[in-house]
Amino acid sequence: MHKWLSVVGIGEDGLSGLSAIALCVVEHAQVIVGGKRHLAMLPADDSREKLIWTSPISHSIEEILRRRSQSVCVLASGDPMCFGIGVTLTRQISISEMTIIPAPSSFSLACARLGWSLTEVETLSLNARPPALIQTAIYPGARLLILSQGKETPAIVADILTKRGYSGSKITVLEHMGGSEERMIAGTAASWTTIEVADLNTIAVECIADAGVIPLPRLAGLPDDAYHHDGQLTKREVRAITLSALAPTPGQLLWDVGAGCGSIGIEWMRSHPRCQAIAIEQNSTRLQYIADNAAALGTPHLQIIAGKAPAALKDLPQPDAIFVGGGATTEGLFEVCWEALRLGGRFVANAVTVESEQKLLQWHNQVGGELIRVAVQRAAPIGRFLGWKPMVPVTQWVVVKS
Repeated sequence: MHKWLSVVGIGEDGLSGLSAIALCVVEHAQVIVGGKRHLAMLPADDSREKLIWTSPISHSIEEILRRRSQSVCVLASGDPMCFGIGVTLTRQISISEMTIIPAPSSFSLACARLGWSLTEVETLSLNARPPALIQTAIYPGARLLILSQGKETPAIVADILTKRGYSGSKITVLEHMGGSEERMIAGTAASWTTIEVADLNTIAVECIADAGVIPLPRLAGLPDDAYHHDGQLTKREVRAITLSALAPTPGQLLWDVGAGCGSIGIEWMRSHPRCQAIAIEQNSTRLQYIADNAAALGTPHLQIIAGKAPAALKDLPQPDAIFVGGGATTEGLFEVCWEALRLGGRFVANAVTVESEQKLLQWHNQVGGELIRVAVQRAAPIGRFLGWKPMVPVTQWVVVKS
């Protein structure tokens, strides 16, 4: 297939830093696409057609597609496939029509400056993304590399770290890496002042926990007090068993039906950055709890649907897994969920009442799966002694749609 589109990564050193092949590709293109900064790197007398990125970027991509009959070159920062424009373009244009030539990414350059192993750091972009995303990456000893949204991002990151109990964390801001104006600014989260930093910057963080801070694992079963809730919370032990039954896999989508405070959807998404979830809840107070918990626990992309199932499930994208934590007796709920679930998808439902247990038994008889009973007792004071205080037993039905 004709490769009419090229995407060339370019560094702070401009055209002089390009390889012979990359330079040849740029020179032979009929149309050049890029931001103002990139286009300014071309010679002043370059008379070729130039397209500057617009907002929304989809308009620019339409303009690129209109020029399929020409040779088009997109100039991109660093590695176009590392949170870059290359990823966006490959969603709409086949790789068989493109040539991609990367330059070192900001992450590669930062690791080279700091002596960090790129395979041992957490890499994130906060460019047009919620800062709360870094919450899942924070743990003692973690090394984070973060692409900034702008000059305010380092202060936002410092504030999140301080509020989370990682105030001693070391922060290094790297600007203009590979260019004549390269600069590194170092400080700690607690003492970070709003030093004037460049709009284009990369943040390196070495996470150091304050004394007494208990780190939150990514494994299922966070402490109950990690959540704001009104009692509508799947308790830690049952939550861990439920997530194990749901078996999240990267890229999969979960429907958390009757989400309560959102704990199942949140922990599904915490298991891997590419796990997606939709929380469906009708209670307005709990909807706010879900939003607050999702932000605090690093899953700001949790999609929240206000409404009562099954009506609220109409037109949602097809799920790979469904969890029903309450409302099992709601008329038509299981039918709609079962119909929506993809083949090979997992359906998990928990019941605590006799009536909802009967619904699980009925569906177990219809489509199979397994039924288990979870009974947990926690030690609690009885006078001067300790005794066992049983939690409400939970009946769980797990089935894979075949």
